[in-house]
Amino acid sequence: MKFSLAFSPCPNDTFIFDALVNQKIDTHGISFDVYLEDVQTLNEWALQGKMDFSKISYGVWKKVQQQYNLLNSGGALGKGVGPLLITQPGKFKAAFTEKDPTIYSNAVCADAVNNMTIAIPGENTTAHLLFSLAYPNATKKVFKVFHEIENAVLNGEVDAGVIIHENRFTYEARGLAKIIDLGAYWEETQQLPIPLGGIIAKKTIDPAIIQQVDALIKESIEYAFANYPTVAPYVIEHAQEMSEEVMRQHIDLYVNNFSLDLGIQGLQAVEKLTSI
Repeated sequence: MKFSLAFSPCPNDTFIFDALVNQKIDTHGISFDVYLEDVQTLNEWALQGKMDFSKISYGVWKKVQQQYNLLNSGGALGKGVGPLLITQPGKFKAAFTEKDPTIYSNAVCADAVNNMTIAIPGENTTAHLLFSLAYPNATKKVFKVFHEIENAVLNGEVDAGVIIHENRFTYEARGLAKIIDLGAYWEETQQLPIPLGGIIAKKTIDPAIIQQVDALIKESIEYAFANYPTVAPYVIEHAQEMSEEVMRQHIDLYVNNFSLDLGIQGLQAVEKLTSI
């Protein structure tokens, strides 16, 4: 049996799916046509019902629940894993006065952010949802592919940007500064881990097959962990020229016990996010 499967080229996703899609584990006759795309494209495909199995942002989950089931394995959820709002250092120093701009509850900071033009990594992403929760009155938004946002901030195309994935590990080296950790805002206000993205399966697929694929994804992750910290060639191939150190940072941050199984707390976090 062959199904379509889509996920991002980011190290956490390729780490998770390597053993499954490259037959390093026994897949019991199940194989996949694999498509690697940025998260916003994956979200758009999910809205169209294009893939049999796919990674999505939890920001779009509410909109695709009629067509898809959510799997327990393969997702990105945890603590300290949220998107960051960054800008050029000192650019809004006057607006922030002498207050710490990383304190999201500061009204002066909120007023300054509300007047900024902000680059967001896709309209239906969890990053956009988390930003909107922290800054509901910020309306000057520009939607971009996630890897374009750092440059947009650096060249002044936008005042600030919400960054995800490996950009969390590169923005400081490029001379940019954090305004707020949007994940920390979620954790402190909701007392729950941050649900970033999950794996979905079309409801038209036999439930027994969905359950089997879910188990295979978990087995694929266990295989990857058993061979870590060696970075598999499949991960390196799709890692967009980042160093192996950054790849490992990426994997260490986004792949954890919640990736193996959402569990009760993970499901509570997803339900909370999608109810807002």
